[in-house]
Amino acid sequence: MQKKNSNIGAHLCMAVTVILFSIISPIGKLVMDYVHPLTLNLCRLFGAALFFWITSIFVKEKVPKKDLIKLFFAAVFGTMLNQGLFIIGLSKTNPIHASLITSIAPILTLIFATFYLKEKITFNKVFGILIGTTGAAILILMNVEKGNYPTSVLGDILCLCAQLSYAIYLTVFLKLVKKYSPITVCKWIFTYAFICYFPISFPHVVQDNIFQLPLDVWIRIFIIAIPSTYVTFLLTMTAQKTLSPTTISTYNYFLPLSGITISVILGLGTINYFTIIAATLIFTGVIIVNRHKKN
Repeated sequence: MQKKNSNIGAHLCMAVTVILFSIISPIGKLVMDYVHPLTLNLCRLFGAALFFWITSIFVKEKVPKKDLIKLFFAAVFGTMLNQGLFIIGLSKTNPIHASLITSIAPILTLIFATFYLKEKITFNKVFGILIGTTGAAILILMNVEKGNYPTSVLGDILCLCAQLSYAIYLTVFLKLVKKYSPITVCKWIFTYAFICYFPISFPHVVQDNIFQLPLDVWIRIFIIAIPSTYVTFLLTMTAQKTLSPTTISTYNYFLPLSGITISVILGLGTINYFTIIAATLIFTGVIIVNRHKKN
């Protein structure tokens, strides 16, 4: 009974995470009308790291030096590459495309889980991966350069690489994440990421003159940094202690649904036939890949 309740709680954590994380693409696109992508990313990392350090006051947990080194590399894939590539990719492409590409993460995670965690290869996995990859290829190659927020091949590829780094993080560092509390893990990976991004981002922060930004822009930055980053990472880490990497990444399947809806409502993009076809293929691929678990 306790394990069942734990699973339900973990799934609730991921459901809330999906809702909060889907806000990043449309709101982030609006913020980048005022600031450079690296400025937004640095503010996001700083806000999340600050809140995790404050929260860690209530969690007394020591981490040995060897695990601090491992946490640095976890930060590289789970935060630095994942967050950085996604924000930069989002600045170059349409938020609808960025939202759709996040749904490819379950397929990428399963590929790494197959080789790294030695999960069994099945026909469903291979077939689902091929279908999902085809959808991603259509989305990237059949983009349309029009409107205030056009798409681009480079932007789509960067968003795809962000999902690739996240898949590596979920599988390779699974044991490390389970070893410590979510707050301890997040505290260190966001601190590492902020320190590494600071030298390359600070010139853009100065150039953007962030202290003179309108209040509504700061509110959007706060939403991205705290609810959509601090809270989502905390909830994901909590769920990661109970759910498998593939199950967690499968929740990316729902991200495009809310992300696309918000983008269309805000007038940041439109849906065409290629988008519908690509979305259908990606979603179908994710469903087929995870069908074996139900069986």
